[in-house]
Amino acid sequence: MTEEELTDQQELFEHYRFISEPGQSVMRLDKFLSSRIEKTSRTRIQNAANAGNILVNNKPVKPNYRVKPSDIVQVVLPNPPREIELIPENIPLNIIYEDDDVVVVNKDPGMVVHPAYGNYTGTLVNALMYHFRDIPMFQSGELRPGLVHRIDKNTSGILVIAKNELALNKLSRQFYDRTTGRKYVALVWGTPDPPEGTITGHVGRSIRDRKIMQVFPDGSQGKPAITHYSLIEDLGYVSLVECRLETGRTHQIRVHFSHIKHPLFNDAEYGGDKILRGTTFAKYQQFIRNCFTILPRQALHAKSLSFDHPVTGKRLSFDSELPDDMKQVIEKWRDYTSGR
Repeated sequence: MTEEELTDQQELFEHYRFISEPGQSVMRLDKFLSSRIEKTSRTRIQNAANAGNILVNNKPVKPNYRVKPSDIVQVVLPNPPREIELIPENIPLNIIYEDDDVVVVNKDPGMVVHPAYGNYTGTLVNALMYHFRDIPMFQSGELRPGLVHRIDKNTSGILVIAKNELALNKLSRQFYDRTTGRKYVALVWGTPDPPEGTITGHVGRSIRDRKIMQVFPDGSQGKPAITHYSLIEDLGYVSLVECRLETGRTHQIRVHFSHIKHPLFNDAEYGGDKILRGTTFAKYQQFIRNCFTILPRQALHAKSLSFDHPVTGKRLSFDSELPDDMKQVIEKWRDYTSGR
């Protein structure tokens, strides 16, 4: 299994809902939950409660709250404990912002975000464990220390990582509640019509191939997914689009655009690595092959991210330039279009 294949099984946070039995004796919240959630320490539960991630009857409570009969307890916990030994690795990181609580990185294409079967080394987490080896968060025994969201191996762009438990819980809540702002830029085949719109449709594992995702328009399987898009530039046979995520499902942008017959340029898993628009001329075919060589991945970049700082509450926004491989291919298309 690849990192992407495991995402649905290994979410970056866990969500639980319990209803206290009518005959339940009054019990401290952390004790109540540690007896019901496997492999979870009372410290982890206390951190979640202190960050406002535990609700009883829809109201945030502290760890010393005493659970009463018929109470409804809801919990969001970031990062399940790891079951493998991870090794810190001296891998360069492009850090664009850092303070005592968070670090924002611009990930290169080709780097796996977190370890999974087949990818235990060379990941962003291995790099973080080296660069922040003196910080307790990265010595904690977690499989994905500090991670609250992810992007695919061959997608480039911005990620925020927490540096302590409070930041981890606060940021996890924002991603869970969808109060963050995430914008991507993609190069897709064809020109979406209308030029601005919303793609909906549940996203889940493909029935035919469990390695990829599938859209289920009738909602019979998968999870709700919403992608808003707008056309940035029409380049003839391909288009540059901006995508704003309302949900964050595995491969969401890639599978949504494939679903509306505009797969991402050179996306091998969703049909974008074929010549889907244009002419049969040999010169054009060679032009496409040259573009695929320059950009040997799906043309997708997580361009910007905004979130509330977990301690100060101030809204922070970060933007990044497109990586060189996407820039070069876009310029080639501009030249090709203008020369037609």
